[in-house]
Amino acid sequence: MTKPYNMHHLIPAAVILFLIGNSAFAEGFWDQFKDPDDGRLDASNFLADNAYGFLPMPIIITDPAVDGGLGLAGLFFHETDEQEEKRLEALRNSEDASKFLLTPSVSVVAGAVTGNDSWFAGGGHMGFFKQGRIRYMGGGGYGDVNLDFFGFGEVEMIRPVELNTKAFFIMQSLKFQVGESQFFVGVAQQYANASIEPGSLGDLVGDILPPEWQDRWENLVRGLLTQDVVTSALGVNLEFDSRDNFFSPRAGYNYKLEHLWFRDAIGSDIDYELTSLSGLNYWNVTDRIRAALRIGADRASTNGLLPPFATPGIVMRGLPTLRYQGNYVAVAETELTWQIDSRWAVLGFVGSGRAANSFDELKDSESRVAKGVGFRYLIAKRYGFEMGLDVARGPEEDIIYIQGGTAWR
Repeated sequence: MTKPYNMHHLIPAAVILFLIGNSAFAEGFWDQFKDPDDGRLDASNFLADNAYGFLPMPIIITDPAVDGGLGLAGLFFHETDEQEEKRLEALRNSEDASKFLLTPSVSVVAGAVTGNDSWFAGGGHMGFFKQGRIRYMGGGGYGDVNLDFFGFGEVEMIRPVELNTKAFFIMQSLKFQVGESQFFVGVAQQYANASIEPGSLGDLVGDILPPEWQDRWENLVRGLLTQDVVTSALGVNLEFDSRDNFFSPRAGYNYKLEHLWFRDAIGSDIDYELTSLSGLNYWNVTDRIRAALRIGADRASTNGLLPPFATPGIVMRGLPTLRYQGNYVAVAETELTWQIDSRWAVLGFVGSGRAANSFDELKDSESRVAKGVGFRYLIAKRYGFEMGLDVARGPEEDIIYIQGGTAWR
């Protein structure tokens, strides 16, 4: 009887066959990772000389919300013939070729497991067509995630409830450039099919809410924390983008406004609306000093509370995932970078965010402040792609982040 193939054997075998079959590897694989100009580590040649340039990225999760974790992501850069010709011409005539290049399309696959038995797997694609006049971004995946839930805005639990959320999700957007301007308009779609339940039924036994919220919110909160629910939305978006690089910008602006309608007619179990605004600002102060500012706001228009995975939250370095949530969220974060040389840079950042269930409560809610330091290394000069590490201190924890490209999305 023939034994079935073991995936643990197939994966190393596939890697070995790839390396043997790659003539570039036989002739000096690691030479592809040396920049001919400065002799430093650089992945540009490897990415450019392969039809689908591949850049592996470790996922090192230090978020205390999931007890840390490990994973791996693979970036696949797709460079067209036109982009290659522009790149080669720019390389011949400029010391900084990346600012003259069209952004290459890129695909990603990723998976990770965490210390509290959470895991996820998924992928996505970011495509640029017609010289960047048409932009597509889409992704999806499945996750089995355990997170402590602390409450909605001012409705805070007496003790956190550990929730297990199993969800399949898809997110897509398609944008079109308006004439020769830097404005884009488009459409968006989101879908999630989720199952939510407490890690232990004992988590919902007893008084989980303060006395002032008990009568009004108890039944609603208990129902939200144990349910199967589908959310489905269609929407529109508007974007202004003048950044000099999509992956690791150093100058320019990016503003996005998106409005989504979640409706029963398109498969959603809950009817509500979600409006999101984000603004990214980058300035070259001097030849070596750069400043950046991020602002963001989210508003969920609903008559009550939403399931935890659908509720907006403060997303900022230094804050555990979904620690602070509410129907209204506002955040601001600033960053200052010193460019040591053409490859290395160090930076510092500080940010503040608020979350509440109404606009009036948002004005009076507590600000959650986080700050930290980090560094960046230009790992793929031709694409202007940086990697690095940030260490952030928030109200409760110190968190380390491995960054690929900008920390802001």
